[in-house]
Amino acid sequence: MNGTTSLHSIGSLSTRTGVPVRTIRFYSDIGLLPPTHRTPAGYRSYDNAALERLQTICVLRELDVDLATIRRILGGALSVAEVAAAHAAATEVQIRALRLRGSILRYLARRGSSPEEMSLVHQLTRLTSDERRRLVADFIAGLTADTPSARSAAAALRTAVPDLPDDPSDAQLAAWLEIAELMADDGFRARMAHAALPPADEDALPDTAPETAAELVCFAREAVASAREAGTDPEGDEAVAVVDSVVARFAAVLGRPVGPELREWMARQFEDGYDPLVERYWRLVWTVNDWQVVPGHLPFQPWIIKALRRPRPDRG
Repeated sequence: MNGTTSLHSIGSLSTRTGVPVRTIRFYSDIGLLPPTHRTPAGYRSYDNAALERLQTICVLRELDVDLATIRRILGGALSVAEVAAAHAAATEVQIRALRLRGSILRYLARRGSSPEEMSLVHQLTRLTSDERRRLVADFIAGLTADTPSARSAAAALRTAVPDLPDDPSDAQLAAWLEIAELMADDGFRARMAHAALPPADEDALPDTAPETAAELVCFAREAVASAREAGTDPEGDEAVAVVDSVVARFAAVLGRPVGPELREWMARQFEDGYDPLVERYWRLVWTVNDWQVVPGHLPFQPWIIKALRRPRPDRG
């Protein structure tokens, strides 16, 4: 051997790197870290290049690179960049899976779930994106009633399919699970088939001629949208002028006197043309898809019903 070459025993290598002696011996035995020299007694020694090679092995193992891949890197068949890119992608998948697991656990903890519900939640969250889309497609296909509202509901559903991302927030996961629960309910399927959202203006005011209903509902919808954008509370004093203008318009078009009877009739009509559970479904879709809620796209009925029924002085 060249006298200027610095050699390290297995013990010295272990001290310098913190790698156990038996692990260094294992790497040597499988050919990952061949000894630079053996003494006549068979003891292994390693030069500085072997020390650097061991340090490289340690870094790759800490990054969870398997031994077969490390062998290919050290042999020049793979570059570190190629392996790093592949492992970075795999790590991202693992991170998403862990975040999803965390969201599921937090959801179950909040709900105080039973073993049966825990099993169902686990099954639903393990569905692939394609499986979730098929679940929604089957739900839409089940709206088989041959009525304009059923066709309208199916068309609306197809334009806004809930698409849970691979890395959902807690709110998105909870919304998706609630949607899945609704879609499994035959009663909700029937309600969706008969309550497209938003309904056509001529359908949103039952028991009124379609042309008249369309005019009145359009007026009410626009008044409520403006009030919402202004942050007006339907049960606050600022809502009085808004609701009075809507009532006055209804009274003029329908030829009815302004008063408590007309207000209550309007409230009942708007209740009949509105399904809160269907609205709930759409709000959940917005949450899952991370869409911004636009006040003008919200159903106007809940706001106007509250405003119509707000206690007020009897002014006729």
